[in-house]
Amino acid sequence: MVTSAGPSEGKTSIASNLAASLAESGIKTIVVGVDLRKPALHRVFERSNRIGLTNLLLGQTSLEDALQETDVPNLRLLAAGPIPPNPAEMLGTEAMRAVHEKLVAAAEMVVYDSTPIAAVTDAVVLSRIVDGVIFVVAVRQTPRELVRKAKEQLEQVRANILGVVANRVEVRGSEGYYYYYYGDNEAAATGTGRASSRTRPVLGRVLARLLGRS
Repeated sequence: MVTSAGPSEGKTSIASNLAASLAESGIKTIVVGVDLRKPALHRVFERSNRIGLTNLLLGQTSLEDALQETDVPNLRLLAAGPIPPNPAEMLGTEAMRAVHEKLVAAAEMVVYDSTPIAAVTDAVVLSRIVDGVIFVVAVRQTPRELVRKAKEQLEQVRANILGVVANRVEVRGSEGYYYYYYGDNEAAATGTGRASSRTRPVLGRVLARLLGRS
């Protein structure tokens, strides 16, 4: 699961790049929009949000009918679907656990694009069933105290925090070379735009190592 402390830190951009990287490495991957309040993942891949996770949780469709192919080989998308009145409650149900098990059975890797932690409990609820959490932090944007509190919330439910992605970092090498920001600023802020090919290899290798994959 990919999450952040606050909004507009680039978690959707990171999640989509990560999923694309894994898929391009030959790993059958499903990327899932579990931000049921402000869905954005479907726009990254230019797909519909008419049918998605919420329909599955309500028993209105099957997993195969809800999954959408993307332009990236080995990568399928499960959009968030219509916005429900009770997102946190839906993510904490046995139905969500059942959907999670189906997703795990249907792919080698499942990447969840979740809500920020600070405002709502959705991500904390979901963190109980996933294998690990990647925490996105927009450097020099998000207050340290907010990040600290979000981390504590995850630790309280014994979430497995795999690591932190320091997003929007400007780094200058010893010879003055300029390195890009991780992801497009607009895409990171609004959830629009395609997954950037520049960030995919780095993210894929990091997650593979963290999860013990070769």
